Amino acid sequence: MILSAFLMNTTSHILGGAWRRETAQQHRFNELQHWTELVRRLEEAGFDLAFFADVVGVYGDHEGGWASHVRRGLQIPANDPLVLISALAASTQRIGLAMTSSVIQAHPFTFARQLSTLDHLSGGRVGWNVVTSATENAHRNFGGGGLTAHGDRYDWAEEYLDVVYQLWEGSWEDGALLADKALEHGRGRGLHADPAKVAKIHHRSARYEIDGPHLSAPSPQRTPYLFQAGSSERGRDVAARHAEATFSMAPRRDLAAAHAADVRRRAESYGRRAEDVAFIQGLSFVIGSTEAEAKAKAAELDESLDVHALIAHTAGSLGVDVGGLPIDTPLDDLETEGAQGHLGEIRKMAPNGRVTLRDLATFRAQATRVVGTPEQIADELAAWQAAGIDGINIINAEIPGSYVEFIDHVLPVLRERGLARPAPDAEAPAQTLRGALTGSDRLPESHPAARYRGAFAEYSAAATEVPPGL
Repeated sequence: MILSAFLMNTTSHILGGAWRRETAQQHRFNELQHWTELVRRLEEAGFDLAFFADVVGVYGDHEGGWASHVRRGLQIPANDPLVLISALAASTQRIGLAMTSSVIQAHPFTFARQLSTLDHLSGGRVGWNVVTSATENAHRNFGGGGLTAHGDRYDWAEEYLDVVYQLWEGSWEDGALLADKALEHGRGRGLHADPAKVAKIHHRSARYEIDGPHLSAPSPQRTPYLFQAGSSERGRDVAARHAEATFSMAPRRDLAAAHAADVRRRAESYGRRAEDVAFIQGLSFVIGSTEAEAKAKAAELDESLDVHALIAHTAGSLGVDVGGLPIDTPLDDLETEGAQGHLGEIRKMAPNGRVTLRDLATFRAQATRVVGTPEQIADELAAWQAAGIDGINIINAEIPGSYVEFIDHVLPVLRERGLARPAPDAEAPAQTLRGALTGSDRLPESHPAARYRGAFAEYSAAATEVPPGL
C-alpha cells in the first residue's frame, strides 16, 4: 500500500483540540527542525509521501464570527507549504513531497514555474493536490466577490490545468537544453539550448492570456504527480480526467469501493486505464497492545478533543454557522455551494441520511478511525485494500507520536503480511515520485496533458528568426 503522512503547517489540522495533549508537538509548526525531524523519520521508515494540506482563507463563521477559529487555532495561523517543502527537499533524498495549492491563489504561469523549480531541486519528488477552495473568505482574499459557484470552480480548475499542462509538457521539447560548451571550428560559444525546441504557447481565454514560453526547462517529472480530492459528481469527473491519485475520506469501505469503481469507470471512458488512478484513504489509528488498551486510549483521545473545533471545521467548509444551535439539531435541509461531496459523505454515514451537529463532530473525529492492536489494524487495512484502495493517508492526533507509533508497531506487521513494501535500501538510487508510484517518470500518452507534447512548433524561437541576408 502507498503510505502517506497527512500533514499541515499549522497547529490544529483534522482532530481539533488534540494539540493540547501533553505529548503533542504540533504547536511547534513554525520550527523547521520540527518538520525536518519528522519527515526524515518518515523517509527512513519507507513512507512514500509527506502530504501537506493547505487553506488560503478562514472557514465560514462559527458562533457568530471567526473569533472562534482564532481562539481554537482552527487552521489559523497556517503557513505556506510550498516554502516548507522547499526546505524539506534539501533535507531528504527519497520521500515524495506533495502539497495542496488552489487554482485561485497563484497565477498559473507563476505556479508552473515554482513547481518546475521545486521538481528540479528535489530530483523529481513533487506532487500537487489540485483544489478549488470551498470557503468564501479564500475567494475574497484573491479578488473574488464571494464564493464562486461549485460548477464554475471546476470549470476554472480545468482551464488552470490546461494552461499548466501547456507550459510543462508543450513549451520545451526533450533535449532542448544542451549547455554544450564545445566550440565549433574554434569559433563560437557552443549551443546552450536549441531554439527549434523551445516554444511559446499563446494561450487565450476570458480568464488568462499567457504567451510563454515556460521559463523552466523540463524537470524530472515535467508535470508533478497529480492528486485530487473532490468527491462530488463534478469532482469525480475531474479526477477521472486528470488525477493520478485521489484522496478520500470515505466513512466506510463500501463507500470508498463504490467511489473508486465509479472514478475508474469514468477514467476508462476518457481513454485512460482504470489503474491510472490510485485511491488513498485518510485514516487515523489508535494502537494498543490489547484491544481493551486501544479502546481506552480512543476514549481518552475523545475526551481531549474540542467538539466545537470539530463542528466548525466541517460546517465552516460547508459555509454555514451552526455554533449557536443545540448539539442534536438536525441539518436535513442543508444546501450549500461549499464542499458538496463532503456533505454527501456525512449524510451517507448518518442513519436514514439524517445529519445532526453531533454527527458533524463524530464524522470529523471517528468516521475514519481504526482502533485496535497492530494485528487488528493490519486486518482492517487488508480489507481496505481488497475493496480497491491503494494506500492510506495517515491522519495524526499527535506529531510525532501518531507516526512513531504506526512505524514502530503497525508497519512491521504490514510488512510481514506483504501489505507494505520492504524497508528502503539506503544504497538504492532515488526515484521520482511518479517513478516510485507508477514505474514511469512521465505522464502516459493517455493523459490529457500529453496532447501538448510537440504542439507548439509554429511558435518556436527558431520560427521567429530572420534568415541571414534578408
